[in-house]
Amino acid sequence: MKEQILIIDDNKDILELLEYNLSSAGYEVIGLLNTKNVRQIILEENIDLIIIDRCLPGVEGSLYIEMLRSENIDIPVIFLSAKNSLQDIKDGLTVGADDYLTKPFDMEELLLRVKAVLKRYKKESLSGAHAIEHRDIKLYLNLNTVIIESAEITLTKREAALLKIFIVNKNHVLDRDFLLKNIWHDAEHINLKTINVAISRLKEKIDPSGEKDYIKTVRGVGYIVQT
Repeated sequence: MKEQILIIDDNKDILELLEYNLSSAGYEVIGLLNTKNVRQIILEENIDLIIIDRCLPGVEGSLYIEMLRSENIDIPVIFLSAKNSLQDIKDGLTVGADDYLTKPFDMEELLLRVKAVLKRYKKESLSGAHAIEHRDIKLYLNLNTVIIESAEITLTKREAALLKIFIVNKNHVLDRDFLLKNIWHDAEHINLKTINVAISRLKEKIDPSGEKDYIKTVRGVGYIVQT
Protein backbone atom coordinates (compact mmCIF):
# COMPACT_ATOMS: atom_id res chain seq x y z
CA MET A 1 0.00 0.00 0.00
CA LYS A 2 1.22 3.50 -0.82
CA GLU A 3 2.37 5.75 2.00
CA GLN A 4 -0.19 8.47 2.62
CA ILE A 5 0.74 12.12 3.00
CA LEU A 6 -1.53 14.90 4.26
CA ILE A 7 -0.67 18.39 2.96
CA ILE A 8 -2.09 21.54 4.56
CA ASP A 9 -1.34 24.80 2.74
CA ASP A 10 -3.71 27.71 2.12
CA ASN A 11 -1.96 28.63 -1.14
CA LYS A 12 -3.94 26.70 -3.74
CA ASP A 13 -1.16 26.84 -6.38
CA ILE A 14 1.44 25.44 -3.97
CA LEU A 15 -1.00 22.82 -2.74
CA GLU A 16 -1.69 21.60 -6.27
CA LEU A 17 2.04 21.60 -7.07
CA LEU A 18 2.76 19.48 -4.00
CA GLU A 19 -0.11 17.13 -4.72
CA TYR A 20 1.07 16.57 -8.29
CA ASN A 21 4.73 15.98 -7.45
CA LEU A 22 4.15 13.76 -4.43
CA SER A 23 1.56 11.71 -6.32
CA SER A 24 4.02 11.35 -9.20
CA ALA A 25 6.63 10.15 -6.71
CA GLY A 26 4.34 7.28 -5.71
CA TYR A 27 2.61 8.62 -2.61
CA GLU A 28 -1.10 8.80 -1.90
CA VAL A 29 -1.89 12.44 -1.17
CA ILE A 30 -4.67 14.34 0.59
CA GLY A 31 -4.56 18.13 0.23
CA LEU A 32 -6.31 20.66 2.48
CA LEU A 33 -6.41 24.46 2.45
CA ASN A 34 -6.97 24.67 6.23
CA THR A 35 -6.99 22.52 9.38
CA LYS A 36 -10.78 22.16 9.63
CA ASN A 37 -10.96 18.46 8.71
CA VAL A 38 -7.50 17.31 9.81
CA ARG A 39 -8.58 15.42 12.94
CA GLN A 40 -11.33 13.57 11.08
CA ILE A 41 -8.90 12.53 8.35
CA ILE A 42 -6.36 11.35 10.92
CA LEU A 43 -9.06 9.20 12.54
CA GLU A 44 -10.25 7.68 9.27
CA GLU A 45 -7.04 7.35 7.25
CA ASN A 46 -3.55 5.95 7.77
CA ILE A 47 -1.61 9.19 7.51
CA ASP A 48 2.14 8.54 7.40
CA LEU A 49 3.31 12.15 7.16
CA ILE A 50 1.93 15.69 7.48
CA ILE A 51 3.39 18.53 5.42
CA ILE A 52 2.05 21.79 6.80
CA ASP A 53 2.48 25.52 6.28
CA ARG A 54 2.75 27.74 9.35
CA CYS A 55 0.78 30.68 7.95
CA LEU A 56 -2.70 29.18 7.92
CA PRO A 57 -6.17 30.73 8.31
CA GLY A 58 -7.56 30.40 11.81
CA VAL A 59 -4.54 28.89 13.52
CA GLU A 60 -0.77 29.19 13.22
CA GLY A 61 0.72 25.94 11.95
CA SER A 62 3.17 25.38 14.79
CA LEU A 63 0.42 25.94 17.37
CA TYR A 64 -1.72 23.40 15.59
CA ILE A 65 1.04 20.79 15.59
CA GLU A 66 1.67 21.52 19.25
CA MET A 67 -2.01 20.76 19.92
CA LEU A 68 -1.78 17.48 18.01
CA ARG A 69 1.32 16.48 19.97
CA SER A 70 -0.47 17.26 23.24
CA GLU A 71 -3.13 14.75 22.16
CA ASN A 72 -0.44 12.08 21.59
CA ILE A 73 -0.78 12.25 17.80
CA ASP A 74 2.78 11.45 16.79
CA ILE A 75 2.51 11.39 12.99
CA PRO A 76 5.76 12.84 11.60
CA VAL A 77 5.57 16.46 10.44
CA ILE A 78 7.50 18.58 7.96
CA PHE A 79 6.94 22.33 8.10
CA LEU A 80 7.00 24.02 4.71
CA SER A 81 6.93 27.71 5.49
CA ALA A 82 7.92 31.21 4.44
CA LYS A 83 8.87 31.82 8.07
CA ASN A 84 12.56 31.36 7.49
CA SER A 85 14.52 32.93 10.35
CA LEU A 86 16.68 30.71 12.55
CA GLN A 87 14.29 31.35 15.44
CA ASP A 88 11.32 30.36 13.27
CA ILE A 89 13.00 27.08 12.41
CA LYS A 90 13.92 26.45 16.06
CA ASP A 91 10.34 27.16 17.12
CA GLY A 92 8.94 24.76 14.53
CA LEU A 93 11.25 21.94 15.54
CA THR A 94 10.66 22.60 19.23
CA VAL A 95 6.90 22.02 19.01
CA GLY A 96 7.46 18.57 17.52
CA ALA A 97 8.19 18.86 13.80
CA ASP A 98 10.58 16.29 12.33
CA ASP A 99 11.94 18.60 9.63
CA TYR A 100 11.60 22.17 8.39
CA LEU A 101 11.94 23.48 4.85
CA THR A 102 11.64 27.15 3.99
CA LYS A 103 9.84 28.73 1.01
CA PRO A 104 10.77 29.13 -1.76
CA PHE A 105 11.86 25.51 -1.85
CA ASP A 106 13.38 23.00 -4.23
CA MET A 107 10.95 20.18 -5.03
CA GLU A 108 13.70 17.58 -5.34
CA GLU A 109 15.00 18.52 -1.89
CA LEU A 110 11.50 18.23 -0.44
CA LEU A 111 11.06 14.76 -1.94
CA LEU A 112 14.38 13.65 -0.46
CA ARG A 113 13.40 14.99 2.96
CA VAL A 114 10.01 13.26 2.74
CA LYS A 115 11.69 9.95 1.94
CA ALA A 116 14.19 10.34 4.78
CA VAL A 117 11.57 11.24 7.41
CA LEU A 118 9.29 8.36 6.41
CA LYS A 119 12.17 5.87 6.45
CA ARG A 120 13.42 7.05 9.85
CA TYR A 121 9.96 7.09 11.40
CA LYS A 122 9.06 3.62 10.18
CA LYS A 123 12.32 2.16 11.48
CA GLU A 124 11.95 3.81 14.89
CA SER A 125 8.28 2.90 15.17
CA LEU A 126 8.76 -0.77 14.39
CA SER A 127 11.67 -1.10 16.79
CA GLY A 128 9.63 0.24 19.71
CA ALA A 129 6.15 -0.92 18.79
CA HIS A 130 4.14 -3.61 20.51
CA ALA A 131 3.16 -6.51 18.30
CA ILE A 132 0.80 -9.44 18.64
CA GLU A 133 1.63 -12.64 16.78
CA HIS A 134 -0.18 -15.51 15.16
CA ARG A 135 1.65 -18.16 13.16
CA ASP A 136 3.99 -16.11 10.94
CA ILE A 137 1.98 -12.88 11.35
CA LYS A 138 3.28 -9.98 13.43
CA LEU A 139 0.66 -7.24 13.81
CA TYR A 140 1.92 -3.85 15.03
CA LEU A 141 -1.23 -2.39 16.49
CA ASN A 142 -0.35 1.29 16.71
CA LEU A 143 1.11 1.31 13.19
CA ASN A 144 -1.62 -0.67 11.39
CA THR A 145 1.23 -2.71 9.95
CA VAL A 146 1.65 -6.45 9.49
CA ILE A 147 4.90 -8.25 8.81
CA ILE A 148 4.61 -11.67 7.21
CA GLU A 149 7.80 -13.47 6.16
CA SER A 150 9.72 -10.16 6.20
CA ALA A 151 7.14 -8.50 3.93
CA GLU A 152 5.64 -5.33 5.37
CA ILE A 153 1.94 -4.81 4.70
CA THR A 154 0.00 -1.66 5.57
CA LEU A 155 -3.58 -2.12 6.71
CA THR A 156 -6.38 0.36 7.21
CA LYS A 157 -7.31 1.00 10.84
CA ARG A 158 -10.41 -1.13 10.46
CA GLU A 159 -8.47 -3.99 8.86
CA ALA A 160 -5.95 -3.89 11.71
CA ALA A 161 -8.79 -3.91 14.24
CA LEU A 162 -10.37 -6.89 12.48
CA LEU A 163 -7.13 -8.85 12.42
CA LYS A 164 -6.50 -8.04 16.08
CA ILE A 165 -9.92 -9.24 17.19
CA PHE A 166 -9.47 -12.48 15.25
CA ILE A 167 -6.04 -13.15 16.76
CA VAL A 168 -7.10 -12.28 20.30
CA ASN A 169 -10.09 -14.61 19.92
CA LYS A 170 -8.34 -17.34 17.95
CA ASN A 171 -9.97 -20.77 17.97
CA HIS A 172 -13.35 -19.12 18.59
CA VAL A 173 -15.93 -18.55 15.89
CA LEU A 174 -16.87 -14.86 15.71
CA ASP A 175 -20.30 -14.20 14.29
CA ARG A 176 -21.16 -11.13 12.23
CA ASP A 177 -23.16 -9.46 15.01
CA PHE A 178 -20.13 -9.67 17.30
CA LEU A 179 -17.91 -8.09 14.65
CA LEU A 180 -20.44 -5.35 13.95
CA LYS A 181 -20.65 -4.38 17.60
CA ASN A 182 -16.92 -4.51 18.27
CA ILE A 183 -15.45 -3.17 15.02
CA TRP A 184 -18.15 -0.98 13.47
CA HIS A 185 -19.89 -0.15 16.79
CA ASP A 186 -23.18 0.16 14.92
CA ALA A 187 -25.01 -3.12 14.49
CA GLU A 188 -28.24 -1.46 13.41
CA HIS A 189 -27.14 0.64 10.46
CA ILE A 190 -24.36 -1.43 8.84
CA ASN A 191 -25.19 -4.02 6.19
CA LEU A 192 -23.90 -7.50 7.00
CA LYS A 193 -22.35 -7.66 3.53
CA THR A 194 -20.00 -4.89 4.67
CA ILE A 195 -18.29 -7.41 6.94
CA ASN A 196 -17.85 -9.91 4.12
CA VAL A 197 -16.27 -7.27 1.89
CA ALA A 198 -13.95 -5.99 4.64
CA ILE A 199 -12.75 -9.49 5.53
CA SER A 200 -12.24 -10.37 1.87
CA ARG A 201 -10.01 -7.31 1.45
CA LEU A 202 -8.08 -8.17 4.60
CA LYS A 203 -7.53 -11.74 3.38
CA GLU A 204 -6.32 -10.48 0.01
CA LYS A 205 -3.70 -8.34 1.72
CA ILE A 206 -2.33 -10.87 4.20
CA ASP A 207 -2.82 -14.02 2.08
CA PRO A 208 -3.08 -13.05 -1.60
CA SER A 209 -2.47 -16.62 -2.81
CA GLY A 210 -5.03 -18.07 -0.39
CA GLU A 211 -2.58 -20.81 0.59
CA LYS A 212 -2.25 -19.93 4.27
CA ASP A 213 -5.96 -19.73 5.01
CA TYR A 214 -5.50 -17.57 8.11
CA ILE A 215 -9.17 -16.58 8.35
CA LYS A 216 -11.66 -19.36 7.74
CA THR A 217 -15.34 -18.95 6.99
CA VAL A 218 -17.76 -21.02 9.06
CA ARG A 219 -20.73 -21.16 6.73
CA GLY A 220 -23.87 -19.64 8.18
CA VAL A 221 -22.12 -18.63 11.41
CA GLY A 222 -19.10 -16.38 11.01
CA TYR A 223 -15.32 -16.54 10.88
CA ILE A 224 -12.48 -18.15 12.82
CA VAL A 225 -8.69 -17.93 13.08
CA GLN A 226 -7.19 -21.21 14.21
CA THR A 227 -3.78 -22.10 15.59
